[in-house]
Amino acid sequence: MHPQPEPAGRLSVAFIVCLAALILPLSFSGGAVATPAIGRDLGGSATALTWITNAFMLTFGSLLMTAGALADQFGRKRIFIGGVALFVLFSGALSFAPSLLVVDLLRAGQGVGAAAALAGGSAAMAQEFEGRARIRAFSMLGTTFGIGLAFGPIVAGVLIAQFGWRSIFLTSTLVGAGALVLGMRRLRETRDPNAAGLDWPGALSFTGMLSLFTFAIIQAPESGWTSPPVLGLFTGAAILLASFILVETRVARPMLDLSLFRYPRFVGVQVLPIATCYSYVVLLILLPLRFIGIEGLSEIEAGWLMMALSAPMVVVPALAAAGTRWLSAGAISALGLLIAAAGLLWLGRIGPGAPHEAIAPMLLIGLGAGMPWGLMDGLSVTVVPKDRAGMASGIFNTTKVAGEGVALAIVSAGLALLSSTGLQGLASQARTASPQHLSEAGLRLATGDLAQAATLLPEIGRALLVQSYFGAFETLTHALAAVTILSALIIFWFLSRERSEDHATGQVAASAAELEPVAADCSAQA
Repeated sequence: MHPQPEPAGRLSVAFIVCLAALILPLSFSGGAVATPAIGRDLGGSATALTWITNAFMLTFGSLLMTAGALADQFGRKRIFIGGVALFVLFSGALSFAPSLLVVDLLRAGQGVGAAAALAGGSAAMAQEFEGRARIRAFSMLGTTFGIGLAFGPIVAGVLIAQFGWRSIFLTSTLVGAGALVLGMRRLRETRDPNAAGLDWPGALSFTGMLSLFTFAIIQAPESGWTSPPVLGLFTGAAILLASFILVETRVARPMLDLSLFRYPRFVGVQVLPIATCYSYVVLLILLPLRFIGIEGLSEIEAGWLMMALSAPMVVVPALAAAGTRWLSAGAISALGLLIAAAGLLWLGRIGPGAPHEAIAPMLLIGLGAGMPWGLMDGLSVTVVPKDRAGMASGIFNTTKVAGEGVALAIVSAGLALLSSTGLQGLASQARTASPQHLSEAGLRLATGDLAQAATLLPEIGRALLVQSYFGAFETLTHALAAVTILSALIIFWFLSRERSEDHATGQVAASAAELEPVAADCSAQA
């Protein structure tokens, strides 16, 4: 049994893990801001450009649970250090990538390192803290992600303007190297003595399912949603999902314990990151592409505009945590999501030529999404019995990261499809345009490549192309608002259940008293 470290040692562990976690959202949002610049420099198809972000999110989300199991078996510090080292290695290589294909492959490698770093770091931090201190520590981790998302676009914009897009990845290399050195010196090694090895059938079926599904979503706008390759990918994903569920119900130590889903509040917690994906996270990718590629703003101007969306994440989570003294987490989260839905509907009404009019609805979206954001990391480890907290945290992180990748693929494909449909309505003005050109132009618009879309459809003209894009974007915001409202109702229902029901099933519910200290920590970080 390892001796308990001193408080200063525990704080240094939290700092190291949060420092490593900071570069993950920076890499996520920074990659979106850099996409137009990478496209101008290296060229490539619209589908290949979408993989700049999707490759990172796919490997990151699909390997989190696997990395968590490996951390329990081989050591949390070892997996954390290995993950950070991989992230640093691939980030450094991205600074010299000669082609878009190499960029996409290296971004996938970054995701592998990110999964190991987050899983190993979270597990290591969980060993250092108990009770309310653990809630505060994990809320600090969530706040760190919020800070990274808040300042990632402007940092990326400044770096691109001053040094080019490659400097984004070089910066990640330097920050990651700092976390690597500190982690090697200050983290202590821990492992689960009862670890029974990796659930390989579960890991392979889950990773394969998520990969096939993401490939199908991304390929569908180019090949057609009913094309044999896309239908084959969807079918394969469904088969692997069924296999994964079957495996996890039969193995002695499953990678994902499905029995946790019998706790109503646990189910509600899993909906929280899904809701914030569709109301907030996808906009971190779509809006920079819109501002830079469609509206013609510089990377720095786009970065400053994005602050309106993400800056509330620095303050609002602390206020939401403090609000649990008077309202339930379910009520606060549902109210925030309804506010975000109103902001989405407002954002959809902003037309071309007025990007600064988007500031107010973006602030509203950030305000609303920030309310559940400040609660969900702490809730993830307190809505189940204490001895299940580690598994619950792993499932929550997987839901959050994998959900972000899937949501991004779905929303990007939806925007491309809506743009292509709008262009087909203008086909009478472009009789020479082939269906392939219309589909490719829709994909280009969705990735912010207005210049290439205009080259593909010179008969339509840039003004009508922009009009088609904004019509598609408005329809998309309506769909995102509908998903957000539905999620708000589900979350309110599950997270506002009477605690007597929770105790009847042996569940430990997060009380207002447990969440109050989170506010103080979040305020200190802000």
